[in-house]
Amino acid sequence: MKPEHKQSALNRLKTVRGHLDAVIGMVDDERYCPDIMKQVSALQGSLEKVNRVLLQNHVETCVMHAVAEGRSGDIVDELMETLRYTPAVTGANQQEVETT
Repeated sequence: MKPEHKQSALNRLKTVRGHLDAVIGMVDDERYCPDIMKQVSALQGSLEKVNRVLLQNHVETCVMHAVAEGRSGDIVDELMETLRYTPAVTGANQQEVETT
């Protein structure tokens, strides 16, 4: 993994961890449901950003190496499989991802 992508992913994940702890506290304190839902949505967005960083790293490293080695067919198949788990990139909703 490229160092800048690794650091970005780790920083985002650590932020998500802190945010998740705060949301758990909101549930425990029985805060207003729409407020909790808004925070859960923010967490989902943050995790999607992590996925985009990981995807960018994958394309810049693994995909580029595979193409250089002449394995473009294999890497395209792998990349398409990977994109199934990145609905923010593909536009698929989670239910579509889980049922395909």
